[in-house]
Amino acid sequence: MKAVIVGWGHTKFGRMDALSLEDMIQLAAQEAMADAGIAANDVDGVWLGHFNSGLVSDGFCSSMVIGSHPDLRFKPAVRCENACASGSAALYGAIDAIRSGRVNIALVVGAEKMTNLDTAGVSRALGGASYQREEAGLTFPDIFARFAKAYDERFGDPTEAMAHIAVKNHENAMRNPLAQMHRLLALDFCRAPSDKNPMISDPLKLSDCSLVSDGAAAIVIVSDELIGDFPKAVGFRAVSHVNDLLPLSAKDLAAFEGPRRAIAQAFDQACVTVNDLSLAEVHDCFTIAELLTVEAMGLAAPGRGRHVVIDGETRRGGRLPINLSGGLKAKGHPVGATGVSMHVLAARQLLGEAGDMQLPGAKLAMCVNMGGGAVATYASILEPVKG
Repeated sequence: MKAVIVGWGHTKFGRMDALSLEDMIQLAAQEAMADAGIAANDVDGVWLGHFNSGLVSDGFCSSMVIGSHPDLRFKPAVRCENACASGSAALYGAIDAIRSGRVNIALVVGAEKMTNLDTAGVSRALGGASYQREEAGLTFPDIFARFAKAYDERFGDPTEAMAHIAVKNHENAMRNPLAQMHRLLALDFCRAPSDKNPMISDPLKLSDCSLVSDGAAAIVIVSDELIGDFPKAVGFRAVSHVNDLLPLSAKDLAAFEGPRRAIAQAFDQACVTVNDLSLAEVHDCFTIAELLTVEAMGLAAPGRGRHVVIDGETRRGGRLPINLSGGLKAKGHPVGATGVSMHVLAARQLLGEAGDMQLPGAKLAMCVNMGGGAVATYASILEPVKG
């Protein structure tokens, strides 16, 4: 059996002071079930993607989804964690359950409440996703600064391309009503450090960093044997998951080997190439990550991704539009929600339900969700399915 997406929910991302983690989880879950047209009693199992690492005091939150409706009580539920790829971990767990035949209808939610802590607290929590024996005390900007420096040493300065990525993603977010940041950035502003764009970890400036966000997203997936019961469906042409070594010291940072391998496996499964894609939602936790992913996808040879980005090939209307949602950079990055959000927004594009974000004629979409310093990578290829 195969799994197909038949409905979704998505809160706005941002600073949601009036909503708790539980509130956001339940809002997204209720919206997804309503969108799919299923009753809570129809759900066979629940998967929650949630990183936490001290962001909130709720260490056992899988049953928060169960509180979305009285008829979810006593349904099996599990929390999945794989750093910033926790949402995709939950989604893939549900896909596996459907493929096994154990489950016919699954509810997947990804959520994170990050703004309860100050910046230092968030940095400490996210730092738990690094290799503590060698990297304790490093922030994630420090970690991805090492990727940028490795790229610079091998191929040349990436910062011009990184600035173009920031500008593009903020432009795209202007079309996304769910995005956290509706603010255009000027290219000159992103190029150079300033009082309003300080250096966070050389060469990463504030404009290169994703946002601290609250939010949730949810998906209903079902066995393809039930597809006739639903008016819309998006299928998984490929699902690939790779985990690389945790220590940065054990990896060739400029090669981005884990993401490159996961993406290649997805292309092999789907029997397509990057040239067949209509769009991609990729993990731009920092602008250097999007640049490296451009190369890992095969849009450019290693070291040549800078030219692809600067020439506008990843913009709306370009060869492969990337992060039409605004990406993590401007849409927001509530860690556990990110992987689910990517799949929701890609599915909306494929079914013509993306509103102002819509790319005309979208037929095939890739999602690349990454956890840690290019450690856990999930690469999906989605396509619309007719009943």
